[in-house]
Amino acid sequence: MNGGYFSLNGLTGFIIAVVLLLSVVVIFGICAINVQKREATNYYNIDTSKIEMIDSANSQHYKLQAKE
Repeated sequence: MNGGYFSLNGLTGFIIAVVLLLSVVVIFGICAINVQKREATNYYNIDTSKIEMIDSANSQHYKLQAKE
């Protein structure tokens, strides 16, 4: 070991890598849960009379409902 944080070998480097990866997973999991909670009550209506099978303008035919 020549000193420095990036030269850790063996068990110490493995533990640091595992802790960093688990913290990233936890952060992304919490963010995903928060997005799901926020968007679960974001309802919308689709006007199916104007939608065609293949059309790039289909995204313009939905309307967000007001939250009650």
